[in-house]
Amino acid sequence: MIQKSIKIQLNGGLEARPIAMLVQVASQHESSVYIETDGKKVNAKSIMGMMSLALDSGEAVTVITNGNDEQEAMKDMEEYLSGEKK
Repeated sequence: MIQKSIKIQLNGGLEARPIAMLVQVASQHESSVYIETDGKKVNAKSIMGMMSLALDSGEAVTVITNGNDEQEAMKDMEEYLSGEKK
């Protein structure tokens, strides 16, 4: 299991379209991927769960990956949330 604090650097934060793309990034991996903030922990592969967090740009979240490809999953999530991966 890997845990890492990541600052969201997406213009406009995580609205519907960026959330859908984040779910796609997370879903490409076999590992479980969770986002945790303010005491809430949701499955990053769940569009409804991610929308319930109402995250904004500049906010820091904890990304948790666990499984066979957890390092690759973490790398992809970090790249997406930091605005490096479109």
